[in-house]
Amino acid sequence: MLVSDNTKDASLNYIKNNTTEFHYCSQEPATYAEATITYSLGYKTSPTITGPTGTPRAITIEAFLDGLATGTGVATYWALVSGVELIATNALSASLNVVLGFSMGIDEYDINATAISN
Repeated sequence: MLVSDNTKDASLNYIKNNTTEFHYCSQEPATYAEATITYSLGYKTSPTITGPTGTPRAITIEAFLDGLATGTGVATYWALVSGVELIATNALSASLNVVLGFSMGIDEYDINATAISN
């Protein structure tokens, strides 16, 4: 199936324009409540997201070091949320030990349009 860059960009721009928080999660969340409460080990408010650009079309979550750990555990997923919905989630490339009260961060991370499903 061929999908135009404009169509891919619409999905990527929705993620970019509506994300209010990035969360590290101990399990894959299926709902907003699971991403922000049940499985959340920490978060970053207003992560910087750039794009879409490139081939394949992608947006980039810019690296940050100023997230706040709100729990202790092993993060295996990340989640992007708006004020009311779970927008996107995916497995981390490597698990991350999170300790309550410490700052946390990520390296730059790309979400490409070919990864968007469901």
